[in-house]
Amino acid sequence: MKIKLAIFIVCVGLIGISQGVWAKPSLFKNEKPIEFVANSGEKTQAVAGHYMVRENRDSPNSRMIRINYVRFTATGNTKGAPIIYLAGGPGGSGIATAKWRRFPLFMALRKYGDVIALDQRGTGASQQPEACTSDVKIPLDTKVNEAVLGAKYHQAANQCLAFWKSQGIDVKAYNTVQNAYDIDDLRVHLQADKVTLWGISYGSHLALAAMKLFPERLDKVIVASVEGLDQTVKLPAMTDKYFSDIQAVIAQQPLKSLVPNLPALIKRVHHKLDNTPIALEVPSKDGSKLTMLFQKQHMRMLASMMIADPNQYLAMLIHIYLGLDRGNTDLLVKVLQRGIFKDDVISFKLMPLVMDVASGISESRLKFINQQAKTSLLGDKLNFPMPMLNRFDASLDLGDTFRAAPKNNIPTLLFTGTLDGRTYPDEQKIAVRGLTNLTQVMVKNAGHNLYTSSKQVLDVMKLFLAGEKVTQSHIDLPTPDLSFNQ
Repeated sequence: MKIKLAIFIVCVGLIGISQGVWAKPSLFKNEKPIEFVANSGEKTQAVAGHYMVRENRDSPNSRMIRINYVRFTATGNTKGAPIIYLAGGPGGSGIATAKWRRFPLFMALRKYGDVIALDQRGTGASQQPEACTSDVKIPLDTKVNEAVLGAKYHQAANQCLAFWKSQGIDVKAYNTVQNAYDIDDLRVHLQADKVTLWGISYGSHLALAAMKLFPERLDKVIVASVEGLDQTVKLPAMTDKYFSDIQAVIAQQPLKSLVPNLPALIKRVHHKLDNTPIALEVPSKDGSKLTMLFQKQHMRMLASMMIADPNQYLAMLIHIYLGLDRGNTDLLVKVLQRGIFKDDVISFKLMPLVMDVASGISESRLKFINQQAKTSLLGDKLNFPMPMLNRFDASLDLGDTFRAAPKNNIPTLLFTGTLDGRTYPDEQKIAVRGLTNLTQVMVKNAGHNLYTSSKQVLDVMKLFLAGEKVTQSHIDLPTPDLSFNQ
């Protein structure tokens, strides 16, 4: 059961960016000109390309796999190092991101060099193993404890690992180290001395790994919502702090009369669900109904999917809790109609599963996580199914040497949202403490997906890429409105 919820954000003040006059581009190997069409209907000329890499560079007999990208050629008078976009996830598609919410940014950054929308190994248009469907099922209409849930997920993950191995796939190759070296192979493919990295969330995790592995071949780095190399699984105590920060926002709004204490509301609802799960019938588009016994673990998972950004979904989540506290499930059922939970067998895609497991968790951090999860509001569900699947196959783990933070002086620009509900600000500071040439810009009231939260973010990126000094230390956004109109 792979659980996803699309978190949409509004692109503010970034439309109308000139895309430059198209001239026939120089092509590298395996490239062809294309017309790139964004989801908005906007069009631009671009280049589609691919290159081949060894699946596992540690194995001399490893097969070659294909990595795809789209290259938006530079429009400025001075062409800098290619700018490679690293999508989050893991499992996100750089090409899909360029089509969707960050298209204006891709166009604007062309002034400073070619901008590359990269589909990392095993994602998007790049060569990827077939998704695996196990024969393990967790029925939604039965109460399941954490031990049973963990055992079933381990069983399903091992089944899928065996399935991929039977297809000749080297599962050990799908880790952040191999993924990072794909970036350097792209640099060689583009005949560039250096590249600039631009990433978010897992994309920042990948960028930090590249900064350790080949710092001399990186020109600049731009990251947002940074995830440290030992931060694949977030500390539950940081999630509790996040809810306290949200309460401070609520205190400024009329909602405070309904929610005087958000953490207490969450605890109260979880306690009720733990004692008495709710039997629900969730209508589907085809007219059928999904029978579900809604439990505390489901509520924790749902909350984990809705707190990344302080936008509509967070407001919706707060009102779900309010409804359940009063015995009203109407809003909850509306949200569940989106197919968030399915009464189906457990399935996985290789890349996101193995990437997270390979990055893993240090033993010292895991102790904190296990200890904090016992009393924290969302337990250990923020990165479900991690840490439950940590070391389900110990041979995948990259080890503590990988998880050590990078130390270098590469010019680096970091954007941190003060209301980021996934990569928490205090943790971001720890992730980048070894970077001696770092400029951090705090985006007040922004969440996890902050690149299009304000035109000022793009303005700072432009200044940085132009090689000018960034003196701005913060960007102020309006206080998010957490009222919710159904």
